[in-house]
Amino acid sequence: MLRVFAGIDVAYCFMFRFRLTSAALGGIRFGISPLCEMGLSLSALKEPGRYPLQLPWLSRTARARERIDHDTLLALIDDRHWLPDFLSPRPSSPLTRIEDELDALARIDQRAFVRQLEQIHGRTPAPLAGPPAQAVRKTVEALRDYWVLCFQPHWTRMRTILEADVVYRGRQIAQSGLHAMLNDLAPVVSFDGRDVIVDLAERVVGSTDVGDDGFALVPTMFEDSADVSSGTKPPMLMYPARGQAALWETERVPDQPAVVALIGQVRTRLLIALAAPASSTELAVRFEVTTSAVNQHLRVLHAGGLLTAARHGRSMIYLQSELGTALVASKDSSLSHNPTTQAGYSRRST
Repeated sequence: MLRVFAGIDVAYCFMFRFRLTSAALGGIRFGISPLCEMGLSLSALKEPGRYPLQLPWLSRTARARERIDHDTLLALIDDRHWLPDFLSPRPSSPLTRIEDELDALARIDQRAFVRQLEQIHGRTPAPLAGPPAQAVRKTVEALRDYWVLCFQPHWTRMRTILEADVVYRGRQIAQSGLHAMLNDLAPVVSFDGRDVIVDLAERVVGSTDVGDDGFALVPTMFEDSADVSSGTKPPMLMYPARGQAALWETERVPDQPAVVALIGQVRTRLLIALAAPASSTELAVRFEVTTSAVNQHLRVLHAGGLLTAARHGRSMIYLQSELGTALVASKDSSLSHNPTTQAGYSRRST
């Protein structure tokens, strides 16, 4: 989905280099973009096997997708899975609203809209040929229907994973520094202290300078490696969000008998799952119980010093405290040696 524009140094290589100034390092920001998520998901519509972790989403939305404008949506992506930049807007915050992004798209400069389509297709695709104003309206309507039918029913679940990733990255910065966080985003992303380098297969790419306007990091459910958008200001790096393996599966966590005897089975399962940060909404989905029931148990665990809690936007994110980690980290427990069963989180292979 890389776009290369005038003013960007291009080389025949398979990597993209963000040259960061000290001001840019201080201006790194995380964001969540519903429109970007929809745009990236078009790859899954075009080639379902590309995102095996999201096959359950495709299955659950199969009937709904019969009612979307496939021709218009697939005209927004080419055979290389490249997208126009208007589908990867800079998120204004981790709480960006789809309504605001679609309203902004409806006001796009029509010449820029056509130019971006032509940059990926070499021409204006047939479903969007004709008056540019009409093409913009058609695109916005198709995306809005796609959102309502296929994303809105599942967005709370998706957003929880994305928000938990942002919280985790912030914790990484606080505990280990910016260098460690950037080098942990994805196996293809590295940071040498000055430049962020993204290794991309089968792409002709280049480099760009990142100045005072900063650098945006965007977690996504529909990326199996990492990708860049250099046409936005500031430039954006999209990377796979943690925890996607748990998104569509009910949590099943083995119990540690001694801890169960102390605090009960349900609270033990919650405590073990919170080896990675999560909200009560996410945990309710994963354990197939009500959010209110989860909240009651989390409040008791937090009051007992076994969890830490921090507000992130509209959600309260919980995590094991040092005491909670020590409680479940028995040398006799297989859980302490198996991060998959601990938290239900896994990283995608590349």
